[in-house]
Amino acid sequence: MTKNVVRMIDHTLLKADATRAEIVKIVEEAKEYSFASVCVNPTWVKTAAEMLADTPEVKVCTVIGFPLGATTPETKAFETKNAIENGANEIDMVINIAALKDKEDDLVERDIRAVVDAAKGKALVKVIIETCLLTNEEKVRACELSVKAGTDFVKTSTGFSTGGATVEDIRLMRQTVGPEIGVKASGGVRSGEDALALVEAGATRIGASSGVSIAKGELSNSNY
Repeated sequence: MTKNVVRMIDHTLLKADATRAEIVKIVEEAKEYSFASVCVNPTWVKTAAEMLADTPEVKVCTVIGFPLGATTPETKAFETKNAIENGANEIDMVINIAALKDKEDDLVERDIRAVVDAAKGKALVKVIIETCLLTNEEKVRACELSVKAGTDFVKTSTGFSTGGATVEDIRLMRQTVGPEIGVKASGGVRSGEDALALVEAGATRIGASSGVSIAKGELSNSNY
């Protein structure tokens, strides 16, 4: 796998039962392979930040409103501020999916903007739109609202719903947001071939628990 693609990987462990030993392991792997970040649940942000204090090129990423996106904008803003205080450099937040489907675009934008404002100048924001639950029209609208709210990235999936990243969705998202906004593919990226296809379609970041397998050119059995 090319070094450029490896540097795009957010090495991810978001399982509810992830232990301290498992978190330590993925942080050490991220340092060894120079992944873009480690992506962990908020409870592990401080641990990851302490371990990466001498490795600034590997960022600490965490998730907000995860995995359902069904908390309020105020709750997501508080989560974001708390995560940044604990050492997070990147914030992956889940949109209010039901509000998008109900065409409550003002609420969706306010939800995203609450996180963007809380992170401004302190952390990157990636907006998870959960593509597997959306029509193409809804995917486009979610991306447009994310850009309008000031996000740095749009992201396909939590990895905890009914499907993950597809080449078709990455192409659509890239076409919608244009060249200036990042696009993160996550969910079901299990091999270097998967990662390369998504990058060629327009992804600039890859979220995967299979980072080491991807870097080694192996196939992982992980679904995230």
